Amino acid sequence: MERIYLDYAATTGCDLEVLEAMKPYFTEKFGNASSIHSFGQEAKKGMEDARGALADFIGAKPEEIVFNSGGSEADNHAIFGVAGALQKKGNHIIASVIEHHAVLEPCKLLEKRGYQVTYIKVNNEGLVDAQEVKKAITDKTILISIMHANNEIGTVQPIAEIGKIAREKEITFHTDAVQAVGHIPVNVNELDVDLLSLAAHKFYGPKGVGALYIRKGTRVHNFLHGGDQERGRRASTSNVSGIIGLGKAIELCKEKIEQESAAQIQLRDALIKGLLAKIPRSYLNGHPTQRLPNNVNISFEYIEGESILLNLDMMGIAASTGSACTSSSLEPSHVLLAIGRTHEIAHGSLRFSMGRWTKKSDIDYVLETLPPIVDKLRKMSPLYDDRKTT
Repeated sequence: MERIYLDYAATTGCDLEVLEAMKPYFTEKFGNASSIHSFGQEAKKGMEDARGALADFIGAKPEEIVFNSGGSEADNHAIFGVAGALQKKGNHIIASVIEHHAVLEPCKLLEKRGYQVTYIKVNNEGLVDAQEVKKAITDKTILISIMHANNEIGTVQPIAEIGKIAREKEITFHTDAVQAVGHIPVNVNELDVDLLSLAAHKFYGPKGVGALYIRKGTRVHNFLHGGDQERGRRASTSNVSGIIGLGKAIELCKEKIEQESAAQIQLRDALIKGLLAKIPRSYLNGHPTQRLPNNVNISFEYIEGESILLNLDMMGIAASTGSACTSSSLEPSHVLLAIGRTHEIAHGSLRFSMGRWTKKSDIDYVLETLPPIVDKLRKMSPLYDDRKTT
């Protein structure tokens, strides 16, 4: 049975060209990048080339890139780093209700330490209103953190508009761009952001490596201490092979992004149109057009997403019910609840996310396979029986 992977938002496979670029740094060029001998300097050069490639992709300067272990660390570094550095200036933070838990959990912890956090609501398509962000600003506001694109429903936020407001008010602005980088154009100057998080495994690089962009002049406390790596901003022996992989992955994205985005939008729209037409009582989650090119999130009434996932997996199709970081939780998605879905409908939601190797035949197979599964499960559901008798 052919296996079809439609969970690229959780993680992507490592591109073979990325793997080939990494290989020498495990065996031949294995030096510690902090060492001054030739082995170390060889590793350091590879790292700096990768830093330059990433900086070029997002419109930054190489010295503004801090390599780390991935998106969650980058988000934590941004939130705690700014809170610590600017605590004498103020104690108010603004975030949206649909942020990734790597932003929400640090905010909740800071609230326990006396900080005030305003959580901006979204509309039923998952969009943040920039004017609501502006209204929430006080003389104690030190940080605004709004994600670039939502990891569950794919809605792309008006980051440039919010960035302009933050710049005018001289407030540090962070965006979690983990889902956006490599899939849609991201330029830190056009977006007016001071801090930006990203992770290599979301754009065909290795897991366990990412970066935080820190605009020159932005005050941020260090997150890890114990060494002077990353210009003294992030201690720890450099993950050279991983950083090389990130650099190669972003180079490939630069070459392919326009073509891949166009192809994935076609697949995305075909899947949305087909599912909504073939399955009654199904609903698209997120903005219909202002969304990531590879994201489809659909709710189905009267059934649970986990049951659909298991049945799809038996048919060789891999999808998800939302964020991979909360897949073990029994609670419904906070994102779906925030856009107005009921607990019951939120529990009956699936996320399909396409990627570099997704084919039209994969989408056709889902459209052939999923409707009978939904029909079968609904017939087994007491909720569906109740609907028919009322």
